[in-house]
Parts: sequence; C-alpha cells; structure tokens
Amino acid sequence: MDTAKLELAAKRYKEAVDALEAARVDLRAEAVAALQQGAAPAAPADQAEVARVTGFSGDDVMALAAEAAA
Repeated sequence: MDTAKLELAAKRYKEAVDALEAARVDLRAEAVAALQQGAAPAAPADQAEVARVTGFSGDDVMALAAEAAA
C-alpha cells in the first residue's frame, strides 16, 4: 500500500492543528492585554469590543476580564 499522500496529509493536518493552537494562545494573551489597558475591572464597553474583535462569547470575555484584573 502506498501511503505517501496519506502521510503528507497527516503531516499537514498536524501542522495546521499546531498553528491553530498557537494562534488561540496568542489571541487570548492579546485579549487579556487589551482588557488590562483600561481601569480594572474592564469596562463593559471594553469587554464588548474584545468580544466583537475576537468572536469570543460574553462568558469567555468575562473570564478573560477576571484574568486581566488578577
């Protein structure tokens, strides 16, 4: 059985998963940094802007705001 194409696809998939995870970590870190720029706790308008830009849910942004305030 020739698995060269399968192995290439599996390698590309793993690289894409790794890149997505790295981007997720970066996005969370930048969201926390943005929420830390204002007064603590982060204002609702700031939380709404972070949610708009990131696509995170309100609950996720509230958790990030708590992390930013800590």
